[in-house]
Parts: sequence; C-alpha cells; structure tokens
Amino acid sequence: MSERAFVMIKPDGVRRGLIGEIVSRFEKKGLSVVKAELVQVSEATAKEHYGHLEAKPFFRELVDYITSGPSFAMIVEGTAAVKNSRYLIGSTNPADAAPGTIRGDYGLDVSENVIHGSDSIDNARIEIERFFIR
Repeated sequence: MSERAFVMIKPDGVRRGLIGEIVSRFEKKGLSVVKAELVQVSEATAKEHYGHLEAKPFFRELVDYITSGPSFAMIVEGTAAVKNSRYLIGSTNPADAAPGTIRGDYGLDVSENVIHGSDSIDNARIEIERFFIR
C-alpha cells in the first residue's frame, strides 16, 4: 500500500552538498519524490517541529541548528514509505547508525545528523502539512 513520508535534509547536509546523493538513495529504494523544496525554516516552525522536546536542555540548540541555513524538505511516496525511509536514514546518533544508512555514512554526531524523517504515518501527515501546506 502506498503512503507518504516527510523527509528533510538538514542544514549540515545541504551545506555539504549531499542533496543529490540522498535523493538518489530514496529513489533507488523505490520511493518517489513527489514534492521537494529548499526551505529556510523559521524560528516559529522550528519551535513547533521540535515542540515535543521543549523541556529538554538541548531544545534551543535544535532550534538554532535547524534555522542556521536552508534545509531540503521532501515528500516521498511509495510502499511503506515511513518504515522504508526510517530504514534508509538509520539511528538518530550516527555513531549507532549502521554503515550504508544515510546517518551511518554521512552523520557527524547526534546534533549534526544530516536528515530527519517522519517516525509514523500520523506524524508524516502533520509534518507534510507543517512544511508544505501552510
């Protein structure tokens, strides 16, 4: 069954010129990029996106990081898009991410881990609306 997922290449990935390589990995997995856009995440959107982490001591760092430069937001579509995207992306901490995953191959540390992907179908809908429909 086809579904959609939200994926965002974060500022460190954009700065390092990884957009083409990362998009290619999704396409090779059989997922289609149905919409993509270079975006400058606003402070308000960043606070909303990371709102579930507001009480954490690193919240301000997350907001500063995601607003530090352009990100590349995408909607990918295909069979089990959320699960397959998460598999391609790898563990949040690149030190724990398997080789061959995007974070395993390109992530530097947990604060600069190159990419975000929806963790559920419900969150994919919310994030797609947050970044594309407003």
